[in-house]
Amino acid sequence: MKWITRERPKIDRIACPWLIRRFVDRQAEFIYVPYSEVLEKAKELDAVPFDIPGVEFTHYNEQCTFDYIVKKYSIDDPAIAIIAGIVRGADTDRHDIAAESAGLWAVSAGLSYNITDDYKLLESGIVLYDALYSWATHLHKEKHLQNSPFENLLHEVYQKFLAEKKPNKKTPPWVKELKEMLQDQIDTQFNFDLRQISNDLELNPSYLSREFSKYFDDLNFGDYIRKLRIEKAVSLIENSSYSLTEIAYMTGFSDHSHFTRIFKLQTGRNPSAYRKKSPKK
Repeated sequence: MKWITRERPKIDRIACPWLIRRFVDRQAEFIYVPYSEVLEKAKELDAVPFDIPGVEFTHYNEQCTFDYIVKKYSIDDPAIAIIAGIVRGADTDRHDIAAESAGLWAVSAGLSYNITDDYKLLESGIVLYDALYSWATHLHKEKHLQNSPFENLLHEVYQKFLAEKKPNKKTPPWVKELKEMLQDQIDTQFNFDLRQISNDLELNPSYLSREFSKYFDDLNFGDYIRKLRIEKAVSLIENSSYSLTEIAYMTGFSDHSHFTRIFKLQTGRNPSAYRKKSPKK
């Protein structure tokens, strides 16, 4: 099968070909042309257009083309669920979705800058996503320092030194304001935009991103939002009769498998097991 999209790919237009070749059609052929020629060439070459407006394989609401292909072909692989979040965050500039999204964007942008031939760029991208898949399958819970006892010991000593030397600083006023803002909006706001929040607080986005973890349970912005959502999910499980799928949607998760994975990371149990052991009210 032939697939066609616009030229000069970076995220979705590299990630989707990788996904298709690995999980849909290993012999798939991909064609890159100027944006204005995609639909015309698609008819001429009998190719499936993707990642442009107005076609089947494209963005829907907050999700990108990669997400649609996963759903279309029922790709039920936990590693793909992890990668989907990373790709979505990188492709839509919502780096709070996954900690790795910013890194994927940086590497992808750098590859596109260095490699001007789209087909050679795709070859390099396939290697990149194979590596990302291996990480998501086998290594995503590992930390760099855990594999080096000496570096880990130095890190622990350094953190202890910082804790002893850290002066008692007064909590900035924006911290309380932000906590109230997030708590008030967690029930209705599925996607939090760090830039918009920075504007609302009249803070520099880089400053807010850098300082956030100091006042929010040592978590980055995305992890803290996920923590709030899981806390809300726990409350709904314990105090409502909503189905787990409904609770996943109500707490802002794009799909049930993603909800289950994050819930288990936060609580140590998957949602169904948690519901079975939670006291009936």
